[in-house]
Amino acid sequence: MHRSELTIDLGALRRNVRTLLGALGRAELWAVVKGDGYGHGAVDVARASLDAGASALCVVTIEEALEVRRAFPAARILCMGPLDADGVAEARSAGLELVLTGRDVPEGLPLHLKVDTGMGRFGVSELMQPTRDVVGLMSHLATADGDASYARKQIERFDELTREHEQLTRHIANSAAALRIPESRLDAARCGIALYGLSPFESDPAEDGLEPVLSWRSYLAHVKQLQPGESTGYGRRFVAERPTWIGLVPVGYADGFRRGLTGTTVLVDGERRRVVGTVSMDSFAVELERELPVGTSVTLIGDGIRAEAHAEVLGTINYEVVTGIESDPRRARRVVLDA
Repeated sequence: MHRSELTIDLGALRRNVRTLLGALGRAELWAVVKGDGYGHGAVDVARASLDAGASALCVVTIEEALEVRRAFPAARILCMGPLDADGVAEARSAGLELVLTGRDVPEGLPLHLKVDTGMGRFGVSELMQPTRDVVGLMSHLATADGDASYARKQIERFDELTREHEQLTRHIANSAAALRIPESRLDAARCGIALYGLSPFESDPAEDGLEPVLSWRSYLAHVKQLQPGESTGYGRRFVAERPTWIGLVPVGYADGFRRGLTGTTVLVDGERRRVVGTVSMDSFAVELERELPVGTSVTLIGDGIRAEAHAEVLGTINYEVVTGIESDPRRARRVVLDA
């Protein structure tokens, strides 16, 4: 038996793509599959996204781009991260498109000139005259998931700078803007988190018609009863006040179930149960209402247990939760549903 099992539902991903396309209207959807498809598997996610109507794929590193290129020889692939001279040469050979963030302009491959409209990261502050290789103009929104007013200021700034170049593809929208800020959609939107059925607003994804793609399940590997005064785990963070059944799940922070997840909720045999004690490298404990048999199913994500809820406990975002899950086959079994 595997310690845990990750299930990737590509049917749900395709439905998310169609939901985003419905919101975008005439704008294209460019699927962001960086970070191994946010931990979901870049090649599988890319295939499902293209099948469902995405027009391009977005990655960050040259290694990510080449992996996707090998799987999809004809796909439009935008590599968004900074590259050295060797990386640019590889990109040229592979037929990639690159993001241009400074004054050094490589030749012989399609470029997207990035303008910094308020993110304060990569990009030029003022738009220079696009060269013949520039096919797109882009920017990146800092607050579309929270402060829509600032996002709209960025969009207005971008429109002012790029309006005279409407023959080029203009793109600034991310998932949050694509869903809720209509004026951001322009010619294309680079959508990542929403593809995976995760909320860019840290709320219930169903509010925006999204379905989570990833589920994560394990089982009770050991069950024992603590007597009053007995504890479980490092640091004795949980000490029983009365006779208490606990179950040990063979997943820990080496698998991506973070040490800070003490107090979060998982499903044990379909019932919500609290994680107690310190999460170890290879296991964590849950408090049980009664003795349950070894092998009882435990759902870490899925069946109503959302990555957003774990993120709230951690004081982080759902992106970090899913990209941190270890999919090494030596620690987890990965199942892809392609219905």
